[in-house]
Amino acid sequence: MAFPLVALFGTITEIIGKIIPDPQKAAEAKIRMFELAQAGEFKELDANLQISLQQIEVNKIEAAQPGIFKGGWRPATGWICVFGFAYTFCARPLLPWVLTVTGVAEVPALPPIDTTEMMVLLGGMLGLGGMRTFERKNGKA
Repeated sequence: MAFPLVALFGTITEIIGKIIPDPQKAAEAKIRMFELAQAGEFKELDANLQISLQQIEVNKIEAAQPGIFKGGWRPATGWICVFGFAYTFCARPLLPWVLTVTGVAEVPALPPIDTTEMMVLLGGMLGLGGMRTFERKNGKA
């Protein structure tokens, strides 16, 4: 992402005020600079919008094609998150305790899974799923 010129607006307007002594011409220069900064910001927003629209088209094409390798990756990713959370929050803390209490075996501590990455993945999937449900409800999908 490009550094926005708007962030430097205060500093640039001070410099313009010092360089151009005429208040009218300085004000015109500041307005022109602000217009250029806004145009750059709008170009960046438009570029992001175009990327999002292209991704939507890819998603439509992908969703229309049947087969496990076309539409099965989302459920598989969801199940991986479910198993990861089940391991982290149920099996990892309880399995060694249950096996030790029942006398079956002394189990060393099980290795942890970094759930922060799974949360990002699951949050993204749930967000996309929520949008899909919203689109279906409104008859857009």
